[in-house]
Amino acid sequence: MLQALAIKYRPKTFDELIGQETVSASLKYALNHGRLAHAYLFSGLRGSGKTSSARIFSRALVCEKGPSATPCGECSECEAALAGRHIDIIEMDAASHRGLEDIQDLIEQTKYAPSMARFKIFIIDEVHMLTPQAANALLKTLEEPPAYVKFILATTDPLKLPATVLSRTQHFRFRQIPQSAILQHLENILQKEGVKYEAPALKLLSRSGQGSLRDTLTLLDQAIIFSHSDITATKIAQMLGFLDPEQIKNFYALILSRQRESVLEFLKQLQDYEASSVIDEMIFYLKESFFAKSNEFSMLMYERFFRILSKAKTMLNSCDDNAFVLCVMAFMMIEASNLKQIDEAIDDEQRANFKANSAVSTTTLTQNSKVNSGENLTNSNSANLNAYERLKSAIYERDFTLGECFEKNTAFISFENDELKISSNAANEADRNTLNKGFKLIMQIATQTLGENVKIAVQKSAANAVSSSVNAALNAANSALNVDESKLQDIKKPTNDLKSSFEKLKSGAKKQDKQAETIDALDECFGKPTKQ
Repeated sequence: MLQALAIKYRPKTFDELIGQETVSASLKYALNHGRLAHAYLFSGLRGSGKTSSARIFSRALVCEKGPSATPCGECSECEAALAGRHIDIIEMDAASHRGLEDIQDLIEQTKYAPSMARFKIFIIDEVHMLTPQAANALLKTLEEPPAYVKFILATTDPLKLPATVLSRTQHFRFRQIPQSAILQHLENILQKEGVKYEAPALKLLSRSGQGSLRDTLTLLDQAIIFSHSDITATKIAQMLGFLDPEQIKNFYALILSRQRESVLEFLKQLQDYEASSVIDEMIFYLKESFFAKSNEFSMLMYERFFRILSKAKTMLNSCDDNAFVLCVMAFMMIEASNLKQIDEAIDDEQRANFKANSAVSTTTLTQNSKVNSGENLTNSNSANLNAYERLKSAIYERDFTLGECFEKNTAFISFENDELKISSNAANEADRNTLNKGFKLIMQIATQTLGENVKIAVQKSAANAVSSSVNAALNAANSALNVDESKLQDIKKPTNDLKSSFEKLKSGAKKQDKQAETIDALDECFGKPTKQ
């Protein structure tokens, strides 16, 4: 018999649960170690496995070889539970049986012992739909049921339940199933079903399911029918009303290249789609490129485009014209792509100024050489000088600081037989260090610019040589004239008569008396004692 994929591939053991490892581990430990409660509450998103977990847990409780986390699936209890006809597992839909009378009937059933199994289990789905009177009537039984009764409550909105119900149950929260787990599950199902598929198409399906496995499998059923068992991204996008990912990529390319006319034509096509869907698809594509570390966008473009798309989603809430929102979004993105980072703008400005100055200096040097020498010799010198200027320009483009230091401290001498002679007048120690550290880079740039066999000969300028000689002479003179002033006799002060000085000191001296000094110190501090 044909079945929907959500029913056909419903998990039958805890190990088959998708994306709920925490809940599975807790329930399995409770079953294996006899740590069972009388009432459980399963809450979470629709299609996250609440009802399936309740059924697996019930079957584990009634299995003849249990209670065990791994029910055998072969005994009469397991077979009846799998077929949905176990007399001691009662499922109740609180959305359709929400009144006081329904709960009274349920309470009446708890008074009777189980017919087949060791436990009588009540599974109440969508328990938050119970009326306040029904919920209050259930409280006493929920708090102190008979030893053979187990309650399993399931809900998508636990906040609507009274606090008195929450306090009487063990609460397990089912989280949204990760997209990666859903994708892997879809691939396993399609392989078992023998259906061809494309990975991007499955991403569209899992994203549309919004973390609900049941919703995703329902869409997968529809996709198999629509695509005739050959699931492609284009067909899925057409079925769901999404833009093809290739169209999104082309739209971003037009924006980055600032082709306004083409963008306008694309915006006309987008009027056939929902604006919210278009913006969501653009955000998804941008996010996927960001996490994939794609070079399609710079970090600055990521930041600006994310801001613009976020603002566009906000505009949809206050504007009824969706086409207008898309147009504003596209124009803002085009303008954002025109802006440059501050460092890029500064570098571009410096390169432009340098090229202009280089052109002026080259022209001036060429004119001067024409005046001082003949036309043929001038052309040769100009060509040689152009080699120096080309090297200087290339250094500037690679490293602006090194280029500035190279231009400041070097001068052109000649360029013959692949040998470029330059003079160096770097008097500053910082400039010399910069040139020494960057010489390897300068040679690399020279081979790339002037040829692989080029050599650079550096000569110290005459001014540097004279300066070095003068400094050496001054240092030698200073060392020769150094005098130890401590050994010079002070001729300004007359010599003292030592004998008369000693006599003066001896005249005021007296013999030391420690006892008298102690008494004088005590008298000075405390005063002289009085006689009584």
